[in-house]
Amino acid sequence: MSEKRHDFHSLAWRAGNAFVALLARLGVGPIHLLTTTGHRTGREATVPVVPVDDGDRRWLVAPYGEVQWVRNVRSTDRVEMRYGRTSRRYRAHEAAPTEAGPVLKRYVAIAPKARPEFDATVDDPVEAFVAEADRHPVFELLAA
Repeated sequence: MSEKRHDFHSLAWRAGNAFVALLARLGVGPIHLLTTTGHRTGREATVPVVPVDDGDRRWLVAPYGEVQWVRNVRSTDRVEMRYGRTSRRYRAHEAAPTEAGPVLKRYVAIAPKARPEFDATVDDPVEAFVAEADRHPVFELLAA
């Protein structure tokens, strides 16, 4: 699969993010707001994300690859997630490909808009997701 380029600064992308951020602030739908600290600027940045819950474990998936929030999380493992009026702080631990595979498979099932970013499909085995885990960073969120 060739790497896709997204214009995250385009008016359409920003308008879409603003809309889903509003839903997250209202506590509607699966989208949460992730706040990270800039690895160069030190300023907070907030983006909409779809967390993956698996029992008592919570995960973050970067369907678009190594985007800015991923670099921020890698430099400081502290993040904040907001849904409605509830905010929680976490430590983020990056998953190895074998651990990320099942999370990516679950993510594709719950986040249909991101499916085109993956070679593997909902019906593929976990191994297909493990094979492309290096293109979609996954982080486990742990209590801070």
